[in-house]
Amino acid sequence: MSENLYKEVFEYALNEIHKEYRNNGKENDFTLWFNMVYESDTINEITISVASDFIKFQNEKKGNFDIVLEKIKKLTGQNQITLKIITKEKEVQDVSRENEQMLVSVEKEKPEISEKTNAERAEEEEIKSKKVKHPLLSEKYTFDNFVVGEDCKFAYKASIEVAKNPGHYKNPFLLYGGSGLGKTHLMQAIGNYIYENTENEKIKICYMTAETFFNEFTSSLNGKKADEFHKKFRNNDVFLLDDIHWLNGKVGAQEQLFCVFEALHQKNAQMVFTIDRPIKEWTEMNERLVSRLNSGLSVDLNPPDFDTRIAILQKKMELFDKKISNEVTEYIAKNIESNVRELEGALNRIVEYADLMDEEVTINVAKEVLKDFLSTSSNEHISIETIQKVICENYQISLQDIKGKNKGKKFVVPRMIAVYLSKEMTEYTFSEIGNEFGGRDHTTIMHAHDKIGDQVKFDPSMSAKIEAFKREIKDYKK
Repeated sequence: MSENLYKEVFEYALNEIHKEYRNNGKENDFTLWFNMVYESDTINEITISVASDFIKFQNEKKGNFDIVLEKIKKLTGQNQITLKIITKEKEVQDVSRENEQMLVSVEKEKPEISEKTNAERAEEEEIKSKKVKHPLLSEKYTFDNFVVGEDCKFAYKASIEVAKNPGHYKNPFLLYGGSGLGKTHLMQAIGNYIYENTENEKIKICYMTAETFFNEFTSSLNGKKADEFHKKFRNNDVFLLDDIHWLNGKVGAQEQLFCVFEALHQKNAQMVFTIDRPIKEWTEMNERLVSRLNSGLSVDLNPPDFDTRIAILQKKMELFDKKISNEVTEYIAKNIESNVRELEGALNRIVEYADLMDEEVTINVAKEVLKDFLSTSSNEHISIETIQKVICENYQISLQDIKGKNKGKKFVVPRMIAVYLSKEMTEYTFSEIGNEFGGRDHTTIMHAHDKIGDQVKFDPSMSAKIEAFKREIKDYKK
């Protein structure tokens, strides 16, 4: 079953080959023969299609499929990848015998390329000397684009040291913090810096989310290709795994990650991981894996303060090449305190409105444009006590009951729902929430949160109930 793991890489490889052919004056060759279409992939095989058996035969004869495969291997560092070629007739691109003959005649009648001038050669060498971006990393995630505040200064500086001394400074390197605070940005910035500054042209950098890691692991088991799975990850020089909390409770995948960790650690490969909270708070993690992850440096990212939020908005405006008033900027920064992603989302909405309406964004316009956005995204003034009161009123129990030790169903269910909402709607840790619920241990609180979370995913009635409570809680404070 396809996971679309290599679709972007395949398309990027074709684009790079196109550039090379164009720079060498072979644009027609590329247009004629490289009309290949991504279809699907597995852990080690990419299926592509061409329009007819004739084109397939000619491409095999010319070695064009090998050119594509070698480019993919070079970009990913995964030497076990193979290409599967199929023919797939397309209504809009039906290649008849007449068209095939035309391709042959064009190939035969191609004029000889004139000798390049020195200026053309110099320009070509300059293009070749420029390093292309890594296909698995986003260009926007760099250290230059990261706005540094007091809340994340240590994480930023530590990330730079890791990037400058991969495998030597702190290994593994673990970044933790809430959603939208910049963990992925710093992780990919490390990868981009290493890739751009290394002298090793064959360096293998792998970035992926833990969910993709799990999917590939499952696919390797189903396809009986465990050895290929191991080789793919153990041959890397830099391994960046995002959101490892996704593996909580997934025993088999954790065992595989432990084995990957051991293999990479022995070869001094740099490993970087992100997680949404301190790893000790995850109770269904392999103890040996937790021990390894804690053996390096762990740093947290906290919500940005007001000055940092202003700086983030100003930086974003520079990238947009737009201007909005300081009054509007401060309005956004004051109303969104805990999440950089939501901060940027609010600004994006303002910019889109200004572009579409072609008018200046005043403070009144900003308030109207962001009215719905702020009402759904801003939880910063919600207290655990407010959540407890709303739940108690709905279930007709007292605050003493919801904080107490009574294990009757009448009390346990609303207590667990209140715990879940406290974590989802505030920035408190499990330990802090436990203190507000009768001094309960953080593991008990986390269990309650996860149990309700699972019900929300699979039970539509529970999901609807939670959303109704959220609306009521937000209205309660007004």
